[in-house]
Parts: sequence; C-alpha cells; structure tokens
Amino acid sequence: MATPRFLNTHLEEKLKALEKFFSPCKICPKECQALRLNNEKGDCQIGRYAVVSSFGPHFGEEEELVGENGSGTIFFSGCNLHCVYCQNYEISQYREGKEVKPEELAKIMLRLQRMGCHNINLVSPTHVVYQIVEALIIAKKEGLKIPIVYNSGGYDKVEILKILEGVIDIYMPDMKYSNNEHALKYSKVKNYWEINKKAIKEMHRQVGDLKIVNGIAYSGLLIRHLVLPNKIAGSFEILEFIAKEISKDSYVNIMAQYRPCYRANQYLELSRRITKEEYEEVIEYAKKLGLYRGF
Repeated sequence: MATPRFLNTHLEEKLKALEKFFSPCKICPKECQALRLNNEKGDCQIGRYAVVSSFGPHFGEEEELVGENGSGTIFFSGCNLHCVYCQNYEISQYREGKEVKPEELAKIMLRLQRMGCHNINLVSPTHVVYQIVEALIIAKKEGLKIPIVYNSGGYDKVEILKILEGVIDIYMPDMKYSNNEHALKYSKVKNYWEINKKAIKEMHRQVGDLKIVNGIAYSGLLIRHLVLPNKIAGSFEILEFIAKEISKDSYVNIMAQYRPCYRANQYLELSRRITKEEYEEVIEYAKKLGLYRGF
C-alpha cells in the first residue's frame, strides 16, 4: 500500500498558503470575508478553531473505508451548506460540539490510529481546512501514518483543493444537484453545479479513480450521490457528467437513505421518502452509462 501523501509533503508550506484565504475568509466559494483569525464566525458559524461534534471508528461508511476496524471519523460542526433536509442538522446548523485547538485535534487523529482505524475520515472539512492542516503538522511529527479522507458536500473551491494536493489521499465529495435553482432553494448556495463539477475534476486530477488493496481503499475519488424525491437532485445529469467527464471507472455510491429531516417538511416536494422506483431508475441509468460501482 502506498505511503499517505501528507508524509511526503511540506505541510507548513500548505498552511502558509491557506492562511491567505483564511482571514478575511475566502476558504469556500461563499467568500464571506469573516476575520476568522480574530475568531469572527463565518457563514459556516465557525471562527478561529474547529468544533468537533464527535469522533470514533465508524462502521456505517462504504465498506472499502471501513474494513475490519472502522473508518476513523471526525465530525466537524458547522457547514458551508445549509441543506433544509440535513440529517445531521444538530451538528451542521446548530454547531453542537466542542471547540478544539490544533493540539487537541492532532490527539484525536492519533487516538483513532491507535484504535486501529484504517484512515482519518474528515466529515464536513471544507470550512476548517486551515485548522486541519495545523493539526496534521503536529500529528505527523507524533507518528500519524494512515490515509486522510476528505468527506465534503462538494461545494469546494478549486484554489483550495490545489493547495491540498499532496495532503489528501481519498476525496469523498457529494454531488448533490445538477440544478442551481434547487441548490439555492434547498441548500442556500449559489452556482453549485458549476462549482461542484470543477471541484470533482480537480479532485480526480489529483488522486484518480479509487484504488483498493485487500479490500481497503488507500487513494482516489469516491463520489456520493443522494437520490432526492421528485427528481430534485437531477441524478441523470450528474451521472452523465461522471461517466463522460470524469471516468467510467469512478466509484459512485448512489444512496437511497433520504428521509425528511430538519426543515424538509416545510417543502411539500421534499416531505416524503423516495420510492423504490425513484431509486431503481437512477441505478438503471448508472448501469446504462457503464459506471463502475457494482450497484
């Protein structure tokens, strides 16, 4: 298995490059300009330090991440998306959790490694990439040596992703919408489709298709897509983009677990679970396009 990328990267240089985007904040596409080094909170509602809701071995992720000992998952509070149907809204919108300084975050990473986790799985990292790299500098010196997973909502700036080249081993972004109006209405973000496509292309350029040894992923791109009721996600267009502009060998997890959460019941079109037929038609279209995942 290949050596995790961050072990051969000058992380201090990465941190210096990120600092230029951090305060005033231009880390994510919203560019809210918050003075986060002064602890001013951005659109994500997070200031100088990351807030961690929970961490531990996670066995509910894709089997290629979980293996026998679990994926070492760190759930960051706050988010640059404000999805009205978020299943983790207590974390993403209400920011439940504990503020952690870089030393504490590094200790969490090292603890997950000692527990035998196969990777460090950073959930909702987009708005705290500066804090993550700060912690990685410390954790690397203390012996961290397992792959880093970037598990994001897919609303990421290419400029930031380019800085993260050589830091991230596995990119695991969502592709939520192929319709900008829906993204604005249901997740409160502008130009999601164009930004998401550029981000996915950059992620794939860096790490390529998902690579697996002995059943465990160690590098590459893993795309998640949640099927929404009433074709709101624009699933067919997303799958076409992946097959034609990324790779037919892309690992795509088409997810069926949508349920009305948070404020979803305020929107009639989102107020029910998806039907078996809605899910199966997306699966069949993926098969028609020749995408890799064994659906």
